[in-house]
Amino acid sequence: MMKPRVIPIVITAAISASVLFGGWAVYNQVAVAAPLEKVTKGIQGIVSSEKPVMDRNKIAISLELTPDANLRDIYESIAANGKDVVGDRKLELNIEEKSNKQLEDLWYASMFEVAEAMERKTYSHIPDAMKEAAKSMKDVTVTTEMDDTNVYITIKNSEAVKYIVLPRTPNQLEAW
Repeated sequence: MMKPRVIPIVITAAISASVLFGGWAVYNQVAVAAPLEKVTKGIQGIVSSEKPVMDRNKIAISLELTPDANLRDIYESIAANGKDVVGDRKLELNIEEKSNKQLEDLWYASMFEVAEAMERKTYSHIPDAMKEAAKSMKDVTVTTEMDDTNVYITIKNSEAVKYIVLPRTPNQLEAW
């Protein structure tokens, strides 16, 4: 009987693994990430974007937006123009915050009413809650929009902007 040679087997396994994982990484970059990067570069309101981070269930894209950007339009443009890549995965936008204390205070003041409206699925209460909280603050504008998947809230003042994306369908807990 011949004894198996350990070194050639280890070398062959290492080469096979590197070719497989290298091919997967190249495919992921060329066929998946590059088209999404191209999509984000062409959308009005996006200053810069980072390479998308993907897994089986979601695609996360970090963005920097202009102060006058329409968050709902940006989300819909990325979802529509990248639908071949996104597929049925969840699209998550991580927006670089340029907020300040006034905007944060406004958000925290209205968070209870917004959370309650989201939980009860009475989305029409969200604009009222945001405007009520903004009444006491000077030079603040609040915009709320909604589509099939998210509620978008934009809070602005002369110095900063805060963007909030709230998913309309609450996350379901998985079985233990």
